[in-house]
Amino acid sequence: MSTIYEIDNTYVASTYKRFPVCIVSGKGSEVFDENGKRYIDLGSGIAVTSFGIADEAWQQAVIEQIGKVQHTSNLYYTEPCAKLAKLLCEKSGMKKVFFGNSGAEANEGAIKAARKYAAEKKGPEYSTIVTLENSFHGRTLTTLAATGQDAFHKLFQPLTPGFVHTPANDLPKLIETVHAHKTAAVMVELVQGEGGVRALDQDFVDGIAKLCADEDIVFVVDEVQTGNGRSGQMYAYMNYGVMPDVVSTAKGLAGGLPIGAVLLGEKTKDVFSYGDHGSTFGGNPVSCAAAISVVSRIDEKLLGEVREKSAYLFEELAKIEGVKSVSGLGLMIGLDTEKPAGDVVGKCLENGVLCLTAHGKVRLLPALNIPMELLKEAVAVIKEACK
Repeated sequence: MSTIYEIDNTYVASTYKRFPVCIVSGKGSEVFDENGKRYIDLGSGIAVTSFGIADEAWQQAVIEQIGKVQHTSNLYYTEPCAKLAKLLCEKSGMKKVFFGNSGAEANEGAIKAARKYAAEKKGPEYSTIVTLENSFHGRTLTTLAATGQDAFHKLFQPLTPGFVHTPANDLPKLIETVHAHKTAAVMVELVQGEGGVRALDQDFVDGIAKLCADEDIVFVVDEVQTGNGRSGQMYAYMNYGVMPDVVSTAKGLAGGLPIGAVLLGEKTKDVFSYGDHGSTFGGNPVSCAAAISVVSRIDEKLLGEVREKSAYLFEELAKIEGVKSVSGLGLMIGLDTEKPAGDVVGKCLENGVLCLTAHGKVRLLPALNIPMELLKEAVAVIKEACK
């Protein structure tokens, strides 16, 4: 009988370099493979399973909605879609929401909102989107163009035009770049995830916010990975004390079901009108019910626990022999190790801890509610792997 590995290798497109592990079950921040081996999950599906695996409140919300209606088109209203939009606006300070299915789609929607706003306010020639070097905004042709890493561009030319990249944390260069083009928006990740888990400097972010406000440029923050509590605040921009015009979010929003959202602020809340944008599955009632379960539980108590666990990890990981530096924000952490990151992750896997890599670093993205005892156990494994 063929194994799952053989079937997958035969029939699934070869886009992923998978670890030799088949996850079959789990609970919270512990998962189990087909042989019953236990792993502590420090990846949470790349920042997706916000409350871990088989979370009971999340399960109940999904099951209840499936029993009512699993899908209807956006020609009709549904309660979960409306209630989630209200909840997100209340928690973010934004004004309106467009729902899609993924982070890349959310970023596409953010780009469309920025370009339409600029075209109407200044003229259609104001279309350039300025992003940062080492950024990552998705894998569609347009979000690849937005991504400031040449490695992602090579095989897919020509990419969508209208994007330029400038170095992170260099405000004079960013201002120069903005003024050299007819700029619609500046689009940034406040912590560059795929780019090495690098948090932007406060002065740089303040400068972007001021520039965009002064010159009526749309300030877009990509919170696909940093959003929904991962940074220790509901959204990462709250750590910086700024208010974007557009926010994209996805990964952790529905706890494991596909969803993406474009949050529109005061400046952009009415930019989309009938027919400007759409999504067959956007606002799907099951995904929205799952997201309501997640978002409604991200309160100050949980966020305080995220910050506490983050402080513990930063302190303990920095002490480890073989760790050169620790970067990131909240429970989005990067380790620059003396050993190759892949070797460290492989050793952790061998010893029952699931970690990730990003731009040559070990990357940790545990569930927001991971118990402290599991973190301590995982840190001990990481320590041994770095030796």
